[in-house]
Amino acid sequence: MKAIWNNKTIAESDDTVVVEGNHYFPKDSVNTEFVQPSETHTVCSWKGTASYYDVVVDGQTNADAAWFYPDTKPDAKNIEGYVAFWKGVEVTE
Repeated sequence: MKAIWNNKTIAESDDTVVVEGNHYFPKDSVNTEFVQPSETHTVCSWKGTASYYDVVVDGQTNADAAWFYPDTKPDAKNIEGYVAFWKGVEVTE
């Protein structure tokens, strides 16, 4: 699977985990050149507190376009530290 935005591959892995229709990529498959920490956090009742990244490509910022759970609740341990994308980031095979 690949996560692509502005014609750049943000993440690529054969080992994604699908939860609620979203592909979660292992953290080491994410190209850190294109992500920057965001101050945004949200809470999921069964996964825990999510942190976000801005996706930045060629000077354009897609705010909060990636999220991850650094410390999940027990039922979501399989995606702890994995990164998912939205807001126009294309996830494709």
